Amino acid sequence: MYIRPLTKNDIPACARILMDVYNNELWRCRWQQETAENYLTDYLTAGKFLGFAAEENGALCGALFAHEKVWWNNSEIFIDEMFVTPPRQGQGIGRLLMDKVEETVKERSLAGITLSTNRFAPAPRFYEKLGFADCPHVQFMAKEI
Repeated sequence: MYIRPLTKNDIPACARILMDVYNNELWRCRWQQETAENYLTDYLTAGKFLGFAAEENGALCGALFAHEKVWWNNSEIFIDEMFVTPPRQGQGIGRLLMDKVEETVKERSLAGITLSTNRFAPAPRFYEKLGFADCPHVQFMAKEI
């Protein structure tokens, strides 16, 4: 397994993995290739982008999209998206991607890592194993129109 910086050329493969991960009964998404590519490209072209690709034998099997976020006391890395192809989930690829982010935080002397996830999916347990905690002072809110 090789973790490397993510590039624009990775976007189509990342979009396919994103669709494999989220277009199912658990997540109930309906991503299309073009929409997924546009969604991920928005992250890639944003300021202070940080992204990593997990590659094995020339095939992409996971990716992480993040950005450095200025905060009042010290900047942090915010994870925008992370996904691993379903057949490879539970094999340590997500941990390797997160380890790379943690390494970057230490190299840049940043405050830490933040993210949001669906509390009703398996993802919170994954992040808890990596030392993340639910922050009672933060509430994620949305309004559908």
